[in-house]
Amino acid sequence: MARVTVEDCIDKVDNRFELVLLASHRARQISQGASITIDRDNDKNPVVALREIADETLSPDDLKEDLIHSLQKHVEVDEPEPDPASLLSSNAGAVTTADRTDEEDDLPETVTFDQMSEEELLAGIEGLVPPEKSDDY
Repeated sequence: MARVTVEDCIDKVDNRFELVLLASHRARQISQGASITIDRDNDKNPVVALREIADETLSPDDLKEDLIHSLQKHVEVDEPEPDPASLLSSNAGAVTTADRTDEEDDLPETVTFDQMSEEELLAGIEGLVPPEKSDDY
């Protein structure tokens, strides 16, 4: 029954495994109430899905994108990362606790970090003692 439909779909979707994934996803969509793009002709949902792919009424790329989207649990939104120079300039004018007014007391305090030169860092590393070796290792 569906063998001719599968053979018709192979030139639209090269990989048989991918064809099965796309057709099963489309059949589930039809079962959930999605409108079909061809005449049903008393066919079941998987056969209708295969016929839609074979007749190219649905793009395999669109089906693949929709399948991927349906399987995602966490969708990341691409947001531009802040410019490091703007972060440094925004910290340069930081307000200290003594400079705040009563209205500004609700704002979180700005955290500052001590800065260390490369020489100081190397001197600190040289002062570290390596861990003692034991027989367990």
